[in-house]
Amino acid sequence: MSELPATPPLMLDKIDRGILRLIAHDSTTPLAAIASEVGLSATPCWKRIKRMEEAGVITARVALLSPARLGYPVSVFASIETADHSEDWISRFAGVVAAMPEIVGAWRMSGDVDYLLHIMVPDIPAYDAFYRRLIAAIPLRNVSSRFAMERMKASPPPI
Repeated sequence: MSELPATPPLMLDKIDRGILRLIAHDSTTPLAAIASEVGLSATPCWKRIKRMEEAGVITARVALLSPARLGYPVSVFASIETADHSEDWISRFAGVVAAMPEIVGAWRMSGDVDYLLHIMVPDIPAYDAFYRRLIAAIPLRNVSSRFAMERMKASPPPI
């Protein structure tokens, strides 16, 4: 999943941004409430939302879940270095990442680290088992893991 824009960003006005702020805060907000908040009637508001969905600005409407309440209180950020940058290795690595549900975020990086993985597990032994499966699945030069102590902020992009 690429976060980089393949096309120029959609031109958004103040009303579009207001709609996005409301949806990003709570995607279950009724259309009538969104429309009222941004000063539109329901139909024009709905048309703007559909336009932003079709343009790929709104990519999904999801519920945010509590990792701790679901039994995954440990967040690990693993920096990955590889000696192989071939298309075949990158494709294999992407498949490994996709197949491991503990990986909830993955980025290809610039600089001294090749990839950054966000991993959620129930405890340290579960991370050790994950780590062993990861290094058995694909050759890596170095894996450096950092354990999050506290999640201080999680928010949508600035709108």
